[in-house]
Amino acid sequence: MEYSHRYPAYPTQEVAAELERHIDAHRQAYNYTLYKYENVDADNIGSAYKHHYRLPDWKDEFPIFSEVNSKALQRTVTRFYQNLDGLSEQKQNGNKVGKLKRKSPREFQSMTYSQSGFELKNTSGRHAILWLSKIGDIKIRYHREIPDEADIKEVSVKKETTGDWFVSFGLETDDADLPEKPMLDELDSSNSVGIDLGILNYVHTSDGKTVDWLDLEDEYDRLQREQRKLSRKQKGSNNYEKQRREVAKVKRHIKRKVLDYQHKITTWLVREYDAVFVEDLDVKGMLEQSHNARNKQDAAWRQFITLLEYKADLYGCHVVQVEARGTTKECASCGVETAKSIWVREHSCPSCGFETNRDANAAMNVLQRGFSELGLGWPEDTPVETALSTDTPDFQRVSAKRVVETGSLGA
Repeated sequence: MEYSHRYPAYPTQEVAAELERHIDAHRQAYNYTLYKYENVDADNIGSAYKHHYRLPDWKDEFPIFSEVNSKALQRTVTRFYQNLDGLSEQKQNGNKVGKLKRKSPREFQSMTYSQSGFELKNTSGRHAILWLSKIGDIKIRYHREIPDEADIKEVSVKKETTGDWFVSFGLETDDADLPEKPMLDELDSSNSVGIDLGILNYVHTSDGKTVDWLDLEDEYDRLQREQRKLSRKQKGSNNYEKQRREVAKVKRHIKRKVLDYQHKITTWLVREYDAVFVEDLDVKGMLEQSHNARNKQDAAWRQFITLLEYKADLYGCHVVQVEARGTTKECASCGVETAKSIWVREHSCPSCGFETNRDANAAMNVLQRGFSELGLGWPEDTPVETALSTDTPDFQRVSAKRVVETGSLGA
């Protein structure tokens, strides 16, 4: 299994200047790879691996490429071809795509050491040292240890728009070292859950729990104030650059707050249940709708699902995406579909009379579809009323504070 750990980095001024110089050399290598691809032999190269054989000639022609680590230079060429494959995949899926463009200094702010040229040292305390070939030592805040069974496959260094530095370690763990997932025939409705990613609540589970939305009102008010200040600065001036960083810091704070919240919720779910079923949402299509677009963007549902899937392997939990269409309309008791407007928050089936909260009904449908997706039969003695209405005495509302406490990665 492959995953990553990210740490704040604190290079000295001299090392930071050297990092920026190396990153710019990699940017030039990326742009030169694009030039070669477009103007020389796109049909003859075909892959990053074949392109690597050209790098010794590049170093003779452009001495700057000799000043950076050779493995990191190969990784930059590979980065170009990965972007190329990404465009090709989108085109095959029917999306309109353009072509790769040259990277400006602001657009290219990272580099990756692959396989060699790095060493992590002094990891006994809250800080550690990362040594990079041809650059030197970089102090990092080592706030969580890298597992002993994990191998470091690559190291990426990035300078964010705020001017802060971060280091990411690409890790690989043998599947034999991961906890075993429960046998499918051991799953039932008591240790499994369906979740509906809703509008009034961030998460609504099939067993009657909800998790509130993260309150970002103060953060967005501050962002608007900082953006207004930026609009009054002369573009290109020192004051403009200073204010641009302030705006970037607020945006980063919002992004980090959402990500941290999602980490807490997903960790709670994979620890609490043996199987978690979630809707396979068309996030892009949802964002293109005119109503409630900003809230949907804040939800970062695709990121949430990605976190769930990767943590499933780390904690020994099954995570399955199911068809999202119709989960709200379909009755969890009898299966009859009933159209509902977005503002109708209760489910009342005209066929069987089953009544519950709209999101609870959707979560129960997700759970049932999850069992079907795994080829498991739905237990006949499982009452559909486990999807509790919000006005029942057994209903549980989970606050943001509780999620942070119980779902903490350090818990």
